[in-house]
Amino acid sequence: MENNEYKILLVDDEPDILVFLSYNLKKEGFQVYTATNGKDAISIAKKEIPHLIILDIMMPEMNGVDTCYELKQIPELQNSLIIFLSAKNDYYTQIAGFDTGADDFIAKPIKPRLLIKKINALLKRQLVPVTEETASTKKLITVNDLIIDKEEYIVYKDNKRINMPKKEFELLTLLALKPNKVFTRDEVLSAVWKNEVVCDRTVDVHISKIRIKLNSDNIKTIKGVGYKYEA
Repeated sequence: MENNEYKILLVDDEPDILVFLSYNLKKEGFQVYTATNGKDAISIAKKEIPHLIILDIMMPEMNGVDTCYELKQIPELQNSLIIFLSAKNDYYTQIAGFDTGADDFIAKPIKPRLLIKKINALLKRQLVPVTEETASTKKLITVNDLIIDKEEYIVYKDNKRINMPKKEFELLTLLALKPNKVFTRDEVLSAVWKNEVVCDRTVDVHISKIRIKLNSDNIKTIKGVGYKYEA
């Protein structure tokens, strides 16, 4: 897809930032929509179904974390990517953002070239499913009582449907493709996050969230090596 086919929704309560980012994104050819608060963002997102949503965290009426959570409850937006922008760049803020389903986190002040690089990397990865070459045509992955439907982007465990954000889904899919195989940390980062710059704890946080959602300890951490899905 060309950039002019992608819709991006910018959400920030600072008009100067909206103008600044809109200019840079439009210059790259993207379709850009803007909102100054979470409630308006949800309304616009429902109407336009953007490919990517860029959310400030500290906003009036509804903050970015709550907005992200609400957006992730809308079925039509399950495949929309979300990037957080915030001057509040501490560890707990980033964890809260990833916990609600964010795909990336960028600290303010914003460097336009870095933002564009991140956006292009995310959108490119969205078009290429995370699989190993030998399993590229496999649509349904079954490991004991775990079923992963790659076409519908749905996980079933013990016959119960579990919704997961894109990163968690891709990480679980990667591990479940080859049960009992230990994937190194570098292999996981390369497959799921590709060229993105992420904090050291990102993989661990996502693994922890998956374990909680599956209510299972099948995903094992091999100290000093990596991770595996134990069948």
